[in-house]
Amino acid sequence: MALNPATVQRLVQLVQALACAPRGTKQALCATAAAELGMSPATLHRHLGKVTVKPKRKQRSDAGEVTLSRKDAVALSAALMTSHRKTSKRLLSIGQAVDMLIANGEIRADTTDSDTGECKRLSDSAIARALRSYGLHPDQLNRAAPAVELKSLHPNHVWQIDASLCVLYYLNARTQKESGLQVMDRDKFYKNKPANLKRIEADRVWSYEVTDHNSGAIFVNYVMGAESGTNLAESFIAAIQKREGDPMHGVPFILMMDMGSAMTSGLFANFARRLQVQLIAHAPGNARATGQVEKARDQIERSFESGLRLAPVADLAELNAQAQRWSRWYNGNKIHSRHGKTRFDQWMTIAQEQLRIAPPRELCFELLTHTPESRKISITLTVTFKNREFDVSSVPNVMVGEKLDITINPYAANAAQVLLKDADGHEVLHSVPMVERNADGFREDGNTIGEDYGRPKDTVLETNRKEVERFAYDATTDEEAAAKRAAGATPFSGRIDPYKVIEQAPQRTYMAKRGEDLATKVTTTSTPLPARLLTPFEVSAWLAQAGTPMDREKSAQVRSWFPDGVPEDQLADLQARLTVRTGLRVVNGGAV
Repeated sequence: MALNPATVQRLVQLVQALACAPRGTKQALCATAAAELGMSPATLHRHLGKVTVKPKRKQRSDAGEVTLSRKDAVALSAALMTSHRKTSKRLLSIGQAVDMLIANGEIRADTTDSDTGECKRLSDSAIARALRSYGLHPDQLNRAAPAVELKSLHPNHVWQIDASLCVLYYLNARTQKESGLQVMDRDKFYKNKPANLKRIEADRVWSYEVTDHNSGAIFVNYVMGAESGTNLAESFIAAIQKREGDPMHGVPFILMMDMGSAMTSGLFANFARRLQVQLIAHAPGNARATGQVEKARDQIERSFESGLRLAPVADLAELNAQAQRWSRWYNGNKIHSRHGKTRFDQWMTIAQEQLRIAPPRELCFELLTHTPESRKISITLTVTFKNREFDVSSVPNVMVGEKLDITINPYAANAAQVLLKDADGHEVLHSVPMVERNADGFREDGNTIGEDYGRPKDTVLETNRKEVERFAYDATTDEEAAAKRAAGATPFSGRIDPYKVIEQAPQRTYMAKRGEDLATKVTTTSTPLPARLLTPFEVSAWLAQAGTPMDREKSAQVRSWFPDGVPEDQLADLQARLTVRTGLRVVNGGAV
């Protein structure tokens, strides 16, 4: 029964009458009033409580006191927290946990009655109050930790990306009846029927959601199979490309994601470095860091995917076409609560220097698998890469003859990038321009003969070379060092004795070794070497010098005697035979 002004007035009169009524008459007054108001005595007393001003109840003298020790409270809280499931369901009650810990001697959880001295176990409610007083109750510990609000500086400063398995849908074209987008019936696909899930594993649809943190703009791309580095790269490349009717494009400076293996794979990480995108993976269990893209998944499910049951799609291409149609409408019409504008209107506030135009799709896929190539620096401080020449004179600490790792520059067709390492070992990309040459094949920035003889800026090697020369000739300037070297000055001003190491070497004494006389090693059984055979020409020359000139008859005679050649040790005998045969007698080297 609802109270009205008349009822309230009658109840107030009854309260006043009861306050003044003698003992034993109050029940009759209440019964009369209940009959007048047409309500039961219980309802009357309930309504009397609403119109009666009660005196403030005196607080108990032991209010706020906690009997359970903090040590016992910590042990009890630990037992309760470890029994929690991931669904936040607690398996142990406070009473069960207290009994278990008392039985194992871990806690006491008792109190002593001051009047009787009896030791009693604390009630579950008293223990619960103690846990809350210490801030150790599981309901308190399971609350979210304090968080800070993250901000981005401008559109395309930070993007977030995440992969989601579309558990409601799968694409199957095995039969005409099942072709197109299908709803996963719970009676067919659940944990107790893994074979059915395995059968459609390759047909399940995944989506990659991309959000611009500053504007909140959403891009979604659907893929088949599973979460992988290839699908991630394909979706990211699709997101950064310019699309018809969609202003959101370009390469972000920072990309936030979770710690999934596909997200942090070497394939995608290498691609991100080439585009100069900083990857930030939030800590495990801290999905709140990428809460924007998580919320985007919820909006996609509610606003877009909910309509797919009424308008099925035949294949993945049609699904993505419909998804992009929806995202253009959603980003262009729905007001964002944070900045009070549509997502596209906020994205359009991007400045020119904040928009990094993405390279074409073909170049993006080449960057995905491209490995930097090592190139040797020429004497003109250039390197060749992809049949083109690039000027590397601006690279820090560049040296002639050293090697640099060169890769593609995705933002400039007439430039390349040099891969360097900073002090912390992180990769740093340094852009180098392509060498421009005129129609004659000369460098456009080359020195003109007779007009410009300027030398290139000193590299580390030239600087070090000059330092070494100044030190060698005790010079303070490069000119002084050059003059001393030209004058033939002795390096180090002659104070270096190159042979001083010999003087400082310790003197060594060598013990004489015993040997044998060479004559004792000669044996009488040795075989002498055969005499050398002389040619007819050599024989004629020797005989002519010895006073026995040769003629045709003598030459024929010698060949008949020595057909293989005259041994060198028989020349004297040969001369004698020739002399006797001709009746000549040799006297003092001449014939008489």
